[in-house]
Amino acid sequence: MKIGGSHSGIMVGPDGATHQALEDIAIMRCLPRMKVIVPCDLVETKKAVVASACSDGPVYIRYGRENIPVFTKDDAPFEIGKANILRDGNDVAIISCGTMVYESLMSAEILEKKGIKARVINIHTVKPIDEKTIITAARECGAVVTAEEHQIYGGFGSAVAEVLVKNYPVPVEMVGVADRFGESGEPMDLMNRFGLRDVNIADAVLKVLRRK
Repeated sequence: MKIGGSHSGIMVGPDGATHQALEDIAIMRCLPRMKVIVPCDLVETKKAVVASACSDGPVYIRYGRENIPVFTKDDAPFEIGKANILRDGNDVAIISCGTMVYESLMSAEILEKKGIKARVINIHTVKPIDEKTIITAARECGAVVTAEEHQIYGGFGSAVAEVLVKNYPVPVEMVGVADRFGESGEPMDLMNRFGLRDVNIADAVLKVLRRK
């Protein structure tokens, strides 16, 4: 069984809360044997569909409706359960999925101007999650910020934190929907209103570095 979950996150926009899936990662990742994939752009979504078709067992692919920048390459590797490091750095690790990967890359640009070198990791597979890459990032960077267009409770950030608390605890800040329902509005206005932009990730990095 392969499931495509559309209209995820808040960028559905004017359709509002009744059309915005903000809890689906939390729901789907707790189902036994369910693989959960959250691609970051159109190119990666195509790869996720092909990989899922070739994968045994149930798979949930999460994608949104709004057009977002395409920044991954056709020849970039894609393997279920294997994260991709998009930018290197050892001051902090920004670990994200889906639409927030692009925002994470933009936040790394902001941080670089402040002398902070961020490692940006695209974890397209929330389950099974790439524990090795997460642990290595925690060990080498000493602080982690997660970013997701989803509720912070039970979602992607929680999945990353579960890995860290068992293996290599470090200070963590989570950027996501903070225990509130969706709203109607223009997609980018909602991203700003919910604190899901590059500047919000950069602020979370500054906060976590004070705890490092």
